[in-house]
Amino acid sequence: MTMAPVDRIGLEAVLEAGTSGRMLPREAYLSDDVLAWEREHFFARSWVCVGRSSLVREPGARHAVDAAGEPVLLVRDDTGTLRGFFNVCRHRGHELLACGVSAKRNAIHCPYHAWTYSLTGDLTHTPRYEAPDGFDIAQHGLVPVRVGEWGGWVFVNASGDAVSLDEHLGRFTAIAAPYEPERLVVGATHEYRSPANWKLPIENYHECYHCSAIHPELCAVSPPESGDNLHESGMWAGGTMTIADHATTMSLDGESKGVLLRGLDERLRREVMYIGLFPNMLLSLHPDYVMTHRIMPVAPGESWVECQWLFDPEAVARPGFDPSYAVDFWDITNRQDWAACEGVQRGVRSRGYRPGPFSRNEDAVCDWVQWVARSYLAGHAVPVS
Repeated sequence: MTMAPVDRIGLEAVLEAGTSGRMLPREAYLSDDVLAWEREHFFARSWVCVGRSSLVREPGARHAVDAAGEPVLLVRDDTGTLRGFFNVCRHRGHELLACGVSAKRNAIHCPYHAWTYSLTGDLTHTPRYEAPDGFDIAQHGLVPVRVGEWGGWVFVNASGDAVSLDEHLGRFTAIAAPYEPERLVVGATHEYRSPANWKLPIENYHECYHCSAIHPELCAVSPPESGDNLHESGMWAGGTMTIADHATTMSLDGESKGVLLRGLDERLRREVMYIGLFPNMLLSLHPDYVMTHRIMPVAPGESWVECQWLFDPEAVARPGFDPSYAVDFWDITNRQDWAACEGVQRGVRSRGYRPGPFSRNEDAVCDWVQWVARSYLAGHAVPVS
């Protein structure tokens, strides 16, 4: 494995024993070469969340996604099995479906020359094609991509050689089970473009040391010094924060306009769990909704973020249900966070950037940054320790 193109001395300083940790060297946030390395070693060789399973709910449904630079076509076949293929026709390389577009038919058709594939990826028709000698239609099916489903989300492993999705998730599956994410439905979706490296929103997410300075709305309903971090198996990091005594959820007035999730005990109804699932998914588990962020790198200094709010289907089915109580609260908080991340990105560009020591209450972000540093040095994503 090839080490990431990041200064080794700087990475060793991040991992120095007996310290509280520090941020990564500046090239980790600025370099095209580092981002190219991350796309291959963190995204293509890991499990990337590409959206909800509802995008391809029924047989014949297709949806095209971008798995951090890898175009993938998701397909639900006639047996209900989810399949993934590289979104590339085997004839002239045309994409089979534009990224972000959904379709439903009993076959997959290339829009360029009408080559046709079954829902299992086999090439079945090549209209008007004058085949050369030796052409074997059976050898020109779509190239499969490894896919998996958990909790109502779809994950893609483009390289095909990552650990199993179950091993990747580890103990998080049991921790998330009471929230029953697979039965929840999307109530709202926001997309953001941030002029900050993709790692900075994740670093920001893993600590609330900044909350008192920039999140007055959040601090009014959740004490910023509350909660504990979790250390369990799987490729994730995170922990909990408690909900203030006067509030029932994270909203501007602390009130819920939804339905408490049915699987939660009294303890879970009084806390919010914040989990960063490597490499690109953040899950915030509330008593009455689940919020997710999917983060994709666009350029070294730019990232795309999709934020979704998922609710109990009983709440969404209520006449006049309005998810804005949760959406407005987190949209305000998101934008405060994006402004902070953008400020860090501008600061990292300075020749005066020197990574300072983390506070001891930034231990979760230290876990994340040290995981990145160890992976850079190892030449691949290493298990979270």
